[in-house]
Amino acid sequence: MFLNVLNSETAASPERMARALAGLRAYQAAPREQRPDPRPAIHRAGRVSLRDYGGIGRPVVFVPSLINPPEILDHSPETSLVRWIAAQGFHAWLVDWGAPGSEDRDLDLAAHVEHLLVPLLRELDEPSVLVGYCLGGTLAIGAAAITATAGVATIAAPWHFTGYGEGRATLAATWAAVQPAAAMLGVLPMEVLQAGFWQLDPARTIAKYEAFADLAPDSDAARAFVRLEDWANAGAPLPYAAAASLFDNCIADDLPGKGGWIIAGTPVDPLALPCPTVEFVSLSDRIVPAATAIGFADRRDLGAGHVGMIVGRSARARLWEPLANWIAALR
Repeated sequence: MFLNVLNSETAASPERMARALAGLRAYQAAPREQRPDPRPAIHRAGRVSLRDYGGIGRPVVFVPSLINPPEILDHSPETSLVRWIAAQGFHAWLVDWGAPGSEDRDLDLAAHVEHLLVPLLRELDEPSVLVGYCLGGTLAIGAAAITATAGVATIAAPWHFTGYGEGRATLAATWAAVQPAAAMLGVLPMEVLQAGFWQLDPARTIAKYEAFADLAPDSDAARAFVRLEDWANAGAPLPYAAAASLFDNCIADDLPGKGGWIIAGTPVDPLALPCPTVEFVSLSDRIVPAATAIGFADRRDLGAGHVGMIVGRSARARLWEPLANWIAALR
């Protein structure tokens, strides 16, 4: 799939194609840093665990996307949002969705909330603040609709899936091509999802490898690129039912946006949650366009991309500090 994207973007420029391929080879050959061991998994529900990042005070539970590993929220010592929040006077926790087994095949997105996420939240001593990133924000809203929650903050979380516009057709074509194989396997490999998202912004996919070709291999910028790309290219597969509900119920039918997403018999209305809410929206996001935003009254627009808003140079000032201030102001 990468080669198809490469050919479509650089067919008229052999020089660009060669440069992007050089960047790809450099990325593949780059040395990898050893990541620290995961933080302790204190509570478990099926394959999912709740990892303790320490701190004191109100519990703040970070809910990452089902797509890609949770480490983007604990990316490096300098760019770990969850560790930083733990140092601000809160008790920070991180949901780790784990790797699905055959027993998870029939768990759709609603079941992930009802049977995996909510039981973990109920293990804590008091209602927590949920901070959901990307699809994790969508799931956090679902959890807050059916269990006591102190507040919900979402970061680049899709709700109105019609906001994908023409991208819906691209993603639908990806799903149509792979659905029979996914049904047979019982899971949707992450690589398929990655390829679908490449198609939403193919120019950027190629341009970043062209730029990487010019970086000194031992530079901080090169190490940061490799760390981020390794995260973006990693992740457990989605259970088949979760993939089907994402592509069919959300992207194709927009059940959340239409008020038709039901969890444990409860229609999920984010604007009727019985707790304070805030959403952080990227105005330059191609993975989760601003048009898919939830519509909370408290909306904070950021001039940073889908990942940059979490780990970029200006992330602390633009996102981390406003998020911590919002949590601290909760009663």
